[in-house]
Amino acid sequence: MKILLAVDGSPYSKKMLAYLGTHETLLSSFNNYTVFHAQPALPPRARAAVGKAIVDGYYTEESEKVLAPVAKFLLRHNIDAKSVWKVGPAGATIAKMASDGKFDLVVMGSHGHGVVVNLVMGSVATQVLAHCKVPVLLVR
Repeated sequence: MKILLAVDGSPYSKKMLAYLGTHETLLSSFNNYTVFHAQPALPPRARAAVGKAIVDGYYTEESEKVLAPVAKFLLRHNIDAKSVWKVGPAGATIAKMASDGKFDLVVMGSHGHGVVVNLVMGSVATQVLAHCKVPVLLVR
């Protein structure tokens, strides 16, 4: 199975990894994993003020802070996963990655906001569920 692990470095991403660790069918060397992080875009004025090289360096550094611990966790379980990051709104970027990459499953952590907050602000999980044609496993 081709599995996309969407992570953001939050405690919910850590809970998702703990869940995977207790489910052999999900955390198996028979599966193909890609760890994915959607990096929020900096405001246009900030990007213009500091220049492309600095912005690209920032995106890379921030994404590696999120992706490196997940890669380390997977390597402890004898899984060599591909790590990918893209800049953009998290929900739409994750859904597009899942679709374009022809993944069989997206696994991601949920967040603790209530229904009222989701109606006002929306959440990444809600956006992924709304836009993703691939099955999504949310871990709380």
